[in-house]
Amino acid sequence: MNTKIKELIRFLEQVAPPIYQEGYDNAGLIVGNSETEISGVITCLDSTEAVLEEAIEKGCNVIVAHHPIVFKGIKSITGKNYVERVLIKAIKNNLAIYAIHTNLDNVYYNGVNAKIAEILGLEQTVLLSPKNGQKKINIFSDDNNAPSIISLSNDMGLTLVHQQVITNNQVKLEYKLPLHNEKMVKQQLEKFIFPIDYEIVDVESATTNFGSGIVGQLPQAMSAIAFLSYLKERMQLKYIRHTQLSNNLIQKVAVCGGSGSFLLPMAMAQKADIFITADYKYHDFFDADSKIIIADIGHYESEQFTSDLLNDLISKKFSNFATYTTKVSTNPVHYFV
Repeated sequence: MNTKIKELIRFLEQVAPPIYQEGYDNAGLIVGNSETEISGVITCLDSTEAVLEEAIEKGCNVIVAHHPIVFKGIKSITGKNYVERVLIKAIKNNLAIYAIHTNLDNVYYNGVNAKIAEILGLEQTVLLSPKNGQKKINIFSDDNNAPSIISLSNDMGLTLVHQQVITNNQVKLEYKLPLHNEKMVKQQLEKFIFPIDYEIVDVESATTNFGSGIVGQLPQAMSAIAFLSYLKERMQLKYIRHTQLSNNLIQKVAVCGGSGSFLLPMAMAQKADIFITADYKYHDFFDADSKIIIADIGHYESEQFTSDLLNDLISKKFSNFATYTTKVSTNPVHYFV
């Protein structure tokens, strides 16, 4: 039985729920019809024209990219830049493009940073900056309708944490509401056979499964120079931009794929010996203040193994179509060495 794109999307959204993407992001199905049957998938960091050519050559009709090809609104598609050329080529060749970006950055299990931690052999890993991953929903009902609402809530997988009698004939049902279930729960409640009065409330508690960056331990401490050589080899780097090697030994390591300078205070609070990320600006390197080593390894370089991560996830789940990791380097930055 052939798999439709919507089934692949459903799986990927279980791995990295869309609710976890940042507000500026544009993850999801960017080009294509979700009802189309999949002939093959190529995973990549960026859906460039060269990747589309590779997909066509391999007979694949789906590209799963980390970075969205479309971030901003497009008023015309005339082929005047690479974004418009990619969209035209994708549509002309019936190629679907799906992006799984900051939602994949922000999940702990099978996320971008977990892959980096795995490559570096980090142990005892935890999120560097956990985020609130839960809300609660209060549903108000009269006594007669409460059993129907409780049954519906059970069907939606909600966990009842408190039931309170408000008046003689009205009750308040308080449930845990994971972020990734919020949209579905609201849809179900709003199309129920009778109107349901409810409110959604933020819960001030951090989750261990959702947040930015990862921090972990090396099995054995290394000298700073030895660790930089290890980092260069494991992450297949041409160069590393770093601050003064203020620490004699490296054991606690903080990482964030892509642009992660905003996490430096958290890395320092965790007493990490080194913080590995990308896109550091000149003046921001001073913020290390000889208390931590900052290592900027490049945006593409920090996330390059995300293509392998996506390939592994998809190929393990679906066996009735081929999944390939692109052989195209989509890094727009080149080095004269």
